[in-house]
Amino acid sequence: MLLRTSLLCDKRSHRRAGKILLQQVLKTVSRSFYLSLSVLPGSVRKQVSLAYLFCRVADTIADTQLFPRCKRFQTLQVFRRQFLLDRPSPDDLEQFQAAMLPQGARKADRQLLHHLSDCFHMFEEFSEVDQRLIRDLVLTLTHGMEMDLTHFPGETTSTAEALPDLATLDLYTYYVAGVVGEFWTKLNKSHIPTWQPQQLQDLCVLGVRFGKGLQMTNILKDLGKDLAVGRCYLPREQLEQLEVRVEDLANPVVIRRLRPLITQLTWQALDHLDQACQYVLQLPHRALRLRLSCMWPLLFAVQTLAVVCKSEELLCPDAHVKISRGAVYRTMFWSLWCLMSPTIFAKYYASMRQRLIGTLPRHTRVAPLGQGST
Repeated sequence: MLLRTSLLCDKRSHRRAGKILLQQVLKTVSRSFYLSLSVLPGSVRKQVSLAYLFCRVADTIADTQLFPRCKRFQTLQVFRRQFLLDRPSPDDLEQFQAAMLPQGARKADRQLLHHLSDCFHMFEEFSEVDQRLIRDLVLTLTHGMEMDLTHFPGETTSTAEALPDLATLDLYTYYVAGVVGEFWTKLNKSHIPTWQPQQLQDLCVLGVRFGKGLQMTNILKDLGKDLAVGRCYLPREQLEQLEVRVEDLANPVVIRRLRPLITQLTWQALDHLDQACQYVLQLPHRALRLRLSCMWPLLFAVQTLAVVCKSEELLCPDAHVKISRGAVYRTMFWSLWCLMSPTIFAKYYASMRQRLIGTLPRHTRVAPLGQGST
């Protein structure tokens, strides 16, 4: 009787912790992505939300500057190891929390780290298929965090390093975002059995491009913030062609010399986002929530790229390169009309795309699509 009561209390405790994670913590750490999570179909919302929280933990490890890079790398390995075991190790989790919690992270991140064991309890309640997909996602995505820790030895603008070339940038965008599009597609497929195998394969390819397009957009809008912590995702090879050194990027006026590269990467990002548009158009017509959750980040990204192309403050660490709240609300409103017909959505996307192209230098506006790598 006592054992049954104890188990019942444990279950209630985990349920309460789950509600805190998926309502309070998730909203504070996921920012704009929370909008997409909130409208996802109920059958996959918990899985995607938990996967996001796990990825957020890995990101927090890589980003904290409160202990040395080598310790961050070791801590990341402890976290990754939990997804290689049949069940997470209580000793590892205790060691992990002891390393991370006292380090003065943001309140929201500290709350997430405090509830990490509850995250794993929730993870164990999912089906084997869902667990495998989340496990594969975390193990792949954390390669991107490892790249952050190995490619960027500095912590300030003066010690910033650049990625070597476009191929490395493309690999990085796959690790931290392309794989998310793949995971998103496979998870939804496991809960929408009407998708055909060939359709799943095609959507996975498009899903990878979707993720890469969103990440390229984030890289461009956050150039200044990343430089401030020693990270330059602009390829060194292309910078050298423009006779721009990484240390030159500490001067915000260098953005004018950088415009050809910004334009080139904008075209690549747009090429990925064009494939993301095809992804949305190929989703089941009746999957309204799923389509809406994909429309919003795509439409926000195209508008953000337009802001990037017009901004003269991209290299400033305190610059706010983002679309207005009014633009967010208008996009959400008009996207509801897009649910009526794929044709309406295609036209809406095309109009935003054309506005973006209008912000690019005139001689590049006829640049052919297909520049981005797959």
